[in-house]
Amino acid sequence: MAKRESIEDAGETRLDPMGLALAEARAATARGEVPVGAAIVKNGAVLATAGNAPLARHDPTAHAEMLAIRAACATLNDERLSGCDLYVTLEPCAMCAAAISFARIRRLYFGAYDPKGGAVEHGPRFFTQATCHHAPEVYGGIRESEARELLRVFFRERR
Repeated sequence: MAKRESIEDAGETRLDPMGLALAEARAATARGEVPVGAAIVKNGAVLATAGNAPLARHDPTAHAEMLAIRAACATLNDERLSGCDLYVTLEPCAMCAAAISFARIRRLYFGAYDPKGGAVEHGPRFFTQATCHHAPEVYGGIRESEARELLRVFFRERR
């Protein structure tokens, strides 16, 4: 779990969950993983943070969102994350969107849009389907340029 990042605001400290997710994305890059990070927050407390780890875990489901959801559920000892907000640096794929729905995440905040693999604003638009049992409030484009730049640099260096 990444250390707590906060923002100073007129002498008051407040949590920066997208900053935590971006820190996890940078850590994923350092491990050779695609730079995606996630943080789950409830009532101002960080329950879990995670970065992509499919290569290290030899697990195609080890996306940042999936790992953060698993850790937050373990922290709460509950399969539901009602009242929790998920911050992730990239628009979730279909697998992660389904997990977000099943976990009953209250709000989803994501950074970069993903026209190719995203399933929230692109592709299947998972949360708008009749078969979706729970749709979170969705807010895209949060610190988008920062998240997009991490991905751009990562893939440029591998080509």
